[in-house]
Amino acid sequence: MPRYEFKEGSSSKFWEINLSGNSFTARWGRIGTDGQEKTQTFGSPAEAQKEHDKLVREKEKKGYVLAGKGDDDDSEGGGGEEPASNPELEAAILKDPDNVDAYLVYSDWLQGQGDPRGELIAIQHAASQASGTEASDLKRKAAAHIKKYQTLLLGELAAGVKSEELSLEWHLGFIRSARVGQKEYDSDFNVPETAGALLKHPSARFIRSLTIGMASFDGENEYGETIQALVEAGGSKTIQELFIGDFEYPDDTEISWTHLTDISALLKVLPDLRKLRLRGGELELGAIDLPELREFTVETGGLPLAAVKSIANAKWPKLERLEVWFGSDNYGAEGGVEDIQPILDGKGLPNLKQLGLRNSEFTDALAQALPTAKVLPQLETLDISMGTLSDEGARALADKAAAFAHLKQLDVTENTLTDEGQSLLSKAIPHANVGNQRDYEEEYRYSAVGE
Repeated sequence: MPRYEFKEGSSSKFWEINLSGNSFTARWGRIGTDGQEKTQTFGSPAEAQKEHDKLVREKEKKGYVLAGKGDDDDSEGGGGEEPASNPELEAAILKDPDNVDAYLVYSDWLQGQGDPRGELIAIQHAASQASGTEASDLKRKAAAHIKKYQTLLLGELAAGVKSEELSLEWHLGFIRSARVGQKEYDSDFNVPETAGALLKHPSARFIRSLTIGMASFDGENEYGETIQALVEAGGSKTIQELFIGDFEYPDDTEISWTHLTDISALLKVLPDLRKLRLRGGELELGAIDLPELREFTVETGGLPLAAVKSIANAKWPKLERLEVWFGSDNYGAEGGVEDIQPILDGKGLPNLKQLGLRNSEFTDALAQALPTAKVLPQLETLDISMGTLSDEGARALADKAAAFAHLKQLDVTENTLTDEGQSLLSKAIPHANVGNQRDYEEEYRYSAVGE
């Protein structure tokens, strides 16, 4: 329970208040005594929060200060004390991360330790229950609270937030999602160091989403050190979404000037991963075993054969969406239809509904294989865009139009169809998206993204 004290002349008084849901308990009296205690209950958590804040402001105006804090703490927020931790209460949240009550119990305990995360949980929960102006006011209060106590809430991460190279979203007192990445060409921001520190920081105990932007503007964009730092930090039992390669190409860098490297060790320390997105080249995946994954996307200008086989033989029984960019052999793309046969057969993919086999130089061969693919009947959408589909491939699809009739969408955009091929496919499969084709050259057809 946060404790405020007033010491002036002969006065030596304390005042404590503990907010919990739609009620709070206040205790007050002379320092050294047990004092008096009173509990008040309100119609909603938002009402309780509003009255709680009003009383705190009144006490502060009268000269009460948070016990153990100096008068200058408002500007920099929080001194250098260590964040509080209760493994038992944290375990309850980890067991059921969507259980708001578990957070509120932790809020009570943290406030009792004088940890600002406790009050932040209460403020953000009240905001989630409020609406309109009241919700906006509480969200502003939460932002001000985070700024006030940034030393304890962020520690060494505060510099990254200030430079806008670390972006954070807070939820019920803790970091819910984060993005780490250099912002400008002359930046000296250390992405690997920050990413590793983030996963080890107490405020990120329950982080759900992590995005890695540009690791370096100087030369090649290399993610190996960042991946190693995340592994050495122990990964995360709570991260559900991971995106490595959040950059604009070709504005920030070319996609094939980016090196994803071997991420197999990282996947082993993210057991609850639900969504994985990778952008770049030189990717190694190893043996994929992601029992909770629902979505997998790899965007590359050249997918090596070993990575193709890793994807084709992956263990991800809950996968619902799979999107693979194969790329150009000029930039390291290898493999063909025969190497993704397990995918076409639906092997180990009972829940797959959306399939993207994109940016390929074997799209015509895919057009021949897809009508009889065992996975096709279970799909809702099929995307073979950005490849080298010719009029010959379009005829193969049109001849077996009935096989694709159940699809909500068939995407063949950004291929190399002529007007004749587009017309043929549109008439045979009316729901096919055939527009926005690239120039057709018989002797020189290539995937849309290579470099």
